[in-house]
Amino acid sequence: MNLWFVFALMTAAAIFAVLLPLGLSGRSQTGGSEAQPGGGEASVYKDQLTEIDRDATLGLIGTSEAEAARVEIGRRLLAAADEPSPPPSPWSLQFRRVAAMIALIGLPAVALAVYLPLGSPRLPDFPLAERSRAPDATQPLENLVAQVEQHLEKNPNDARGWSVLAPVLLRVGRYDDAVRAFRNSITYGGDNAARRADLGEAIAAAAGGVVTSEARGEFEHALALDADDVKAKYFIGLAAEQDGRKEDAASIWRAMLEKTPPNAPWRPLLQESLVRVGAPAAPALSDQTMAAAKDMNAPDRDAMIRSMVERLASRLKQNGDDVDGWLRLVRAYLVMGERDKAKGAQADARQAVGGDAERLKKLNEGLKDLGLDG
Repeated sequence: MNLWFVFALMTAAAIFAVLLPLGLSGRSQTGGSEAQPGGGEASVYKDQLTEIDRDATLGLIGTSEAEAARVEIGRRLLAAADEPSPPPSPWSLQFRRVAAMIALIGLPAVALAVYLPLGSPRLPDFPLAERSRAPDATQPLENLVAQVEQHLEKNPNDARGWSVLAPVLLRVGRYDDAVRAFRNSITYGGDNAARRADLGEAIAAAAGGVVTSEARGEFEHALALDADDVKAKYFIGLAAEQDGRKEDAASIWRAMLEKTPPNAPWRPLLQESLVRVGAPAAPALSDQTMAAAKDMNAPDRDAMIRSMVERLASRLKQNGDDVDGWLRLVRAYLVMGERDKAKGAQADARQAVGGDAERLKKLNEGLKDLGLDG
């Protein structure tokens, strides 16, 4: 209210500055109470009479010359005083009226028309030091999160802001806030598999790592949108493990491992999860081999394991009576994500021991546990 009062005073001052000269001009042209008869000509004659009196007093002119001059100037002064002033021009009056109307109405109208769409009278004062301050990426994460949250309080429809904030909240352990942020990212940014899977992960994290029915529903929704979503598939397997269905969990994770590239960041997680449910993540190695592999980096260790698997496959082609060897070979291919080779090894194993009912029975039972036929 105080700001608008100041604006009104400023506008009134501007209008007065325009109207004042118009009013004075009008009074002088219409013969107002302060206008003198005869205008400027009478003033000249009066000055001449004063000069004649001063010259006569100083003796510069004679008395008779001074009196004659006074008579002549007096006659001219009377003539100028009796001469009527010219009437004001109607065009001049009309111009002043138009100018006054523009000042009274036009100035406030133009000011409002310009200010209302461009001005922001309700915004608080923004100190000069803050105007040139850019966001500092080196400040603590909590400060950056607080800034984004303040922005979203004023702009709740900012889908990009919610998408940026949600995973950060999940990482810092604010699970309930992360759930709300993921829901808003879906509401304002659209539905897709990745956002649904992220929401399911946040719900599970808020429940202490348990894949609840609500979280499972989000993962199933994600898979309906994208059947190859890695996160949703993994958590569906985790839900099966938590329900006591370890074989189902192992089957899901083996199928994922088969399609997983060797350098995928989630590959170690799948291998660890398979070990947890009783499915080895790597072929059985001897104690000497384990000791040799202990200090190797991951690529070298993988290369060594593949070399051992190839040697095992070559040995079984020469001597196919080793049922345990066939099972290790099939399991190794599954762990490495090579499902086609695992099926090929399964067919070779059945052909190799097909003449021995006892060995075939043992082989089929072992293959059933691996879930390759499912």
